[in-house]
Amino acid sequence: QVRLVESGGRVVQAGGSLRLFCVASGSVDNINGMGWYRQAPGKDRELVARTIHADTNYADSAKGRFTISRDNANNTVYLQMNNLRPEDTAVYYCTANAWGAIYWGQGTQVTVSS
Repeated sequence: QVRLVESGGRVVQAGGSLRLFCVASGSVDNINGMGWYRQAPGKDRELVARTIHADTNYADSAKGRFTISRDNANNTVYLQMNNLRPEDTAVYYCTANAWGAIYWGQGTQVTVSS
């Protein structure tokens, strides 16, 4: 089992920056990839960014503005978000892949005001 706890979400003005944190606990040695998804009100959950080993992937909306990074020593994955836009407002979820399953955190709310 893997437990994920996100933090860092808050209200920020458009154009501002925010860094999200996700700490994994439990059987962390079996984690392969980690990532971030988000879900805005009335919309489907969507991939923001993910990292597995040395590879990273970003949604088109995140390219050039967001950076995902992982600190294996501290079992933490980060999402640095710059130049935030009101359309980035959503609940952001951390994910981890282990034993062929996907684990989810409880989410952290990011609100970007215009």
